[in-house]
Amino acid sequence: MKFEGTDAYVATDDLKVAVNAAVTLERPLLVKGEPGTGKTELARQVSEALGLRMIEWNIKSTTKAQQGLYEYDAVSRLRDSQLGDERVHDVRNYIKRGKLWDAFDAGEKVVLLIDEIDKADIEFPNDLLQELDKMEFFVYETGETIRAKQRPIVIITSNNEKELPDAFLRRCFFHYIRFPDHDTMRAIVEVHHPSIKEQLLTTALTQFYEVRETPGLKKKPSTSEVLDWLKLLLAEDLDPADLKRDGKSALPKLHGALLKNEQDVHLFERLAFMARSQR
Repeated sequence: MKFEGTDAYVATDDLKVAVNAAVTLERPLLVKGEPGTGKTELARQVSEALGLRMIEWNIKSTTKAQQGLYEYDAVSRLRDSQLGDERVHDVRNYIKRGKLWDAFDAGEKVVLLIDEIDKADIEFPNDLLQELDKMEFFVYETGETIRAKQRPIVIITSNNEKELPDAFLRRCFFHYIRFPDHDTMRAIVEVHHPSIKEQLLTTALTQFYEVRETPGLKKKPSTSEVLDWLKLLLAEDLDPADLKRDGKSALPKLHGALLKNEQDVHLFERLAFMARSQR
């Protein structure tokens, strides 16, 4: 069972090594990187490449670790007991299985994605240490232990918004997805836009990296945003000459796909003003 990438996902050699190392060690793969670099998509492509079903757990700021195991609805059981409902005699009717339970009880090897773990409370990763390590947990209401029938491939993503506990990091295989260089980005674009003309692609990527590397930028445009931008350029049937920025504005064409806040838009407007003033 080896991940070699897919036709729809450009995986660098170091990323392939990281995925296969985590699979061999049977440890969670912790993938960090700025938003839009393909962390979540990696799990989907690993699932597809290895022919495994994927179970996805999207983490929010309110998510608790217990929800990944199960939730017991004591309020509904109390209400049903007052109404004389027969369901009340079986506590299992009031237990909602979480994503970890689904992955442990799958019956076959699956890919379990825990997406954006850094959104949750700082204690969230620590609360999952034992379950991810031993691949089992205890259900107090029924007295049963749920053990993984086959150890899932666990991929955990983080946008690096907060530090994760050392005890959690020790149990993971870590990989940081660096932002793609020109050659890797060109390969990614050609997967998504195979018909794009060479000259347009070269001009657009040159301008994209100029925008991205502008000092003072609050939010640098990501891989997903350059793909959206190129899609718009193709839809508008623009050519390289159309992308040329005039002296009135330093903003790229259709800049709303790349720049996502007014502070960065104002930055480029100020740069254009300064350039005009120096003439």
